[in-house]
Amino acid sequence: MQTDEEVLLPAPLSEQAALNPYVLGATLNDDGVDFVVNAPGASAVDLCLIDGEGADLRERRIGMHDHLTGSWSAHISGLGPGQRYGYRVYGPWNPNEGLRYNPRKFLLDPYAKALATKAVLDDSLYAHKVNEHGLPTRADWEISELDSLPYAAIGVVADPNYQPVAPSPRISADKRVIYETHVVGLTKQLEAIPEQLRGTYAGVAHPVMIEYLKNLGVTTIELLPIHAKFDEPWLTRRGLSNYWGYATLSYFAPEPTYATKAAQESGPQAVLNEVRAMVSALHEAGLEVVLDVVYNHTAEGGFDGPTLSLRGFDDLGYYLHDPVNKRQYLDVTGTGNTVDFRNRQAIRLTLDSLRYWVSEMGVDGFRFDLAVTLGRHAGEWRRDHPLLVAMTTDPVLCSKLLIAEPWDVGPGGWRTGEFPIPFLDWNDRYRGALREFWLSDPKEMSHGNNGHDARELATRIAGSADLFAWGDTVHGRTPLASVNFVTAHDGFTLHDLTTYNHKNNVANGEDNRDGTWDNRSWNHHDFDGEADQVPGAETVNMMRLRNARNLLGTLFISSGTPMLLGGDEFGRTQGGNNNAYCQDNEISWYDWNLKTWQKELIATTSYLIKLRQQHPALRRSQFATGQVAPGDKIPDLSWYDITGNLMRPEQWHDNYTRVLSMLRSGKPFGDVDALILINGTLNPHEIKLPAGRGDDYELAWYSVWDTPHADYALLDDDDDDDDTDSVATSLAQPGSMIALSPLSMRIYLTKPKRQARYNGAHDAVDTAN
Repeated sequence: MQTDEEVLLPAPLSEQAALNPYVLGATLNDDGVDFVVNAPGASAVDLCLIDGEGADLRERRIGMHDHLTGSWSAHISGLGPGQRYGYRVYGPWNPNEGLRYNPRKFLLDPYAKALATKAVLDDSLYAHKVNEHGLPTRADWEISELDSLPYAAIGVVADPNYQPVAPSPRISADKRVIYETHVVGLTKQLEAIPEQLRGTYAGVAHPVMIEYLKNLGVTTIELLPIHAKFDEPWLTRRGLSNYWGYATLSYFAPEPTYATKAAQESGPQAVLNEVRAMVSALHEAGLEVVLDVVYNHTAEGGFDGPTLSLRGFDDLGYYLHDPVNKRQYLDVTGTGNTVDFRNRQAIRLTLDSLRYWVSEMGVDGFRFDLAVTLGRHAGEWRRDHPLLVAMTTDPVLCSKLLIAEPWDVGPGGWRTGEFPIPFLDWNDRYRGALREFWLSDPKEMSHGNNGHDARELATRIAGSADLFAWGDTVHGRTPLASVNFVTAHDGFTLHDLTTYNHKNNVANGEDNRDGTWDNRSWNHHDFDGEADQVPGAETVNMMRLRNARNLLGTLFISSGTPMLLGGDEFGRTQGGNNNAYCQDNEISWYDWNLKTWQKELIATTSYLIKLRQQHPALRRSQFATGQVAPGDKIPDLSWYDITGNLMRPEQWHDNYTRVLSMLRSGKPFGDVDALILINGTLNPHEIKLPAGRGDDYELAWYSVWDTPHADYALLDDDDDDDDTDSVATSLAQPGSMIALSPLSMRIYLTKPKRQARYNGAHDAVDTAN
């Protein structure tokens, strides 16, 4: 590596009249590039221009102008797209005061739009001297004299001229169905896609993948983080990586290793183009693209971590420090560091990043990891935090999907339902209620213990009004603000929920200590894992699959915005690993060699989604009142017990009352009525159907889906509104007795009797056990 000894100066300020010191990053202009970076505590900053490769790597340092506003600038004529660059920052070294400037560390521009190289773990990346384990060699944190350039991430000037991304699709909020997945895992083993595209941005956008997603019926694909990352050093030393990507290095540059090999070899601009092409192709297919983003912490880790970018520019400003001992971070994320959103530059960096991904990369929204941290004023969380106010009022961002993971590990860190409009919140109370009712309660009941009553389940199905029916407007937020989910990337898959009582995270190398113990799962027998070769396997597998369908069925008849974990639609397993964040292998990748039952489960999921899309009664977007609307005959929502009578208040507190039905009126939406029967016990029961509209004898109940059966044909794909006629249906009169299998649910819709169709799929009275 060669470094120019002389530090050159940029053009005088008088010749940089057009340079705006508040426009951060590398900006192309008519005759070169403007470079602006924020480093308020620095005594000097060098812009470093990089040429050559490997041993011939050459660095040219150029001193930057101090604007006395915290920003430093340089205009360099003759440069253009593709120029590699970074910075070196000078200043005091006093770790006890949180000051660790070290110009021997090559720093990635926080605003770099693309990476020319990824950072590679090496002792030189640390601003202080470290031993072979990456720990400080001395208690006083001696400054490192190693140059980090050969191992650092290098930014590159991006070309602003690119093919525009196709316009975003217009998805009705009440019809939105989110599909959470990972760029690599989704297609890594999908043989229908060319090998060179598997596990890449281009693979997600391949016609085979798009056709699959469209046939499934989802509207919105939510990608786990694709911001450029740097794996935790302790993972790298054990031969693992942060597969999920929650170790962000750059808020602007995409992760280059997710691009095709051809794009990586063609250079950073090709990687950018591949990401834009993915978003564009998904838009053209009518699919929204949401990014999981991590602004709450960075890959630089704890105070003893490497210096890669933000830490080298302004450690005290960007990260939350203990006010007494500034050599210690206040960590409310559990990851080592916390971005300090009292700092204006941290807020600006986040907002600029979000606008960039919307305006130039074309994405439709964001899911914010540990979003409570974004609203903290040090320890205190505020729903009117400047960053949250800015995001919800910004003209570029406020019309996009903003989804909060509404918790962190700091004080008062659980804030589900408290984020401001137009945020949606992940609803962990929903997740817990469904798992408890269908899995952990029956597990206890199978051992002679009691389960819980149905209050929590009913509240979550109805839209979680206790959490969301308040806010900045008279009517509060709507049920759609609740992102309903049973599983997510973090935890068991749907299949493993029904197959394992205990986590199996041994492959993570932490002696199974990582990952939550609160799974509320049930293996339906006395052993964990697949049951194919054990006595009674057929019965065990049948009950496991039935409960998976119970969870899916409940998800898609609930008020709110449903989110499906990718692969749950075909029973994807992680072998009981409920924290597969470091498993970039077959544990996490989707296995597309599907068995018959998996194909049937895909058909079931697709059918449920389409049923929901066609019937507003199954996806109410306003909170029910329990009252009869003008011009209607029945309440908008009512609950009935096993005798067909309205649930009495005391029954809601009875943990033996686990057979019930929910009736929703469809008339306000011009739709049919919907009736959902639920048997949350281990025994078959007969339940009396409610009278519904009573004297309107021209209407009857038709069963359109139930969990003991998987023989329903998919809905027709024509445009008429009566597609459910093609489904195997069975007629039941209001007030009639219906047999329900143990742990099952059934969906009925009203239809005129003359539309009855019998094709032998099953009888009105289910005799299955």
